[in-house]
Amino acid sequence: MGRVFVAGSINMDVVATADRHPRVGETVAGRQVLYFPGGKGANQAVAASRLGAPTTLIGRLGKDPFGAELKAFLGAQGIDLGYVQQTAEAHTGTAIITVADADNTIVVIPGSNALVGKDDVSVVPLLKGDVAVSQFEIPLPTIAAFFRRAREAGAVTVLNPAPAQKMSSELLALVDILVLNETELGFLAGVELSESDEAAPIIGVARQLQARADQTICITLGKRGVLALAGREEISVPGRAVKVVDTTGAGDCFVGALAAQLAEGTQLRDALTFANAAASISVQRMGAGPSMPTAAEVAAAM
Repeated sequence: MGRVFVAGSINMDVVATADRHPRVGETVAGRQVLYFPGGKGANQAVAASRLGAPTTLIGRLGKDPFGAELKAFLGAQGIDLGYVQQTAEAHTGTAIITVADADNTIVVIPGSNALVGKDDVSVVPLLKGDVAVSQFEIPLPTIAAFFRRAREAGAVTVLNPAPAQKMSSELLALVDILVLNETELGFLAGVELSESDEAAPIIGVARQLQARADQTICITLGKRGVLALAGREEISVPGRAVKVVDTTGAGDCFVGALAAQLAEGTQLRDALTFANAAASISVQRMGAGPSMPTAAEVAAAM
């Protein structure tokens, strides 16, 4: 069995719940404020670890109360934190999240995540069969260095390019599996896509974005399921009807679950089906990191 290595962000999510989102310049009364471990890197590592994959997280925390709390939480999830550093140079990453009517808005302050550098990923002991995962909440040159090291070792690279920003063709070419939603796909391809688009045009845009003939692009579509272009093969996984409470971290759950399945050697179609089921469980709970399901829960849902 391979291992999952996640190079990415670690945040404290400060969540305010309200009946509706405020308009620009408006103040609305909230219901409660909650604190949840989050950050795309941490979320994906928690998801992979809870699903049984040996998981290592590479990142940075501040030397502050949030940093101490996050380190304790992540350690309790069975994640290897030997490559997580605490620094006094910046505060722990923080996300300010408003949840209303099951939808969320998010403002992320990177803090110590912006200090994750090439030296942080250069010493990671990747091997053939491992899965290297990253996202866009740490510097892109660091991700490129991480993926170069992974490919040299024979590991599979998985990138979740969120929050969306333009990346170099060199970085894209280092990615074996790209996981993103239709908005992010449209942004990277320079094409307008919406939630109402059918499968054919979405796959067509994915085909335009492919950097290598053997590259896989997975497009998560929320309640509509998942589409994937694996080389030239098209894969469709239907959505799952569930009662949505909070979508924060659903994409991260999908990525972590997919990585865990790939590390086990699961075929892509089955891995996507499993990851889709895992994400459908996470949206039925509040918070990001704490909402990630166990393997037993996913098996029961499937």
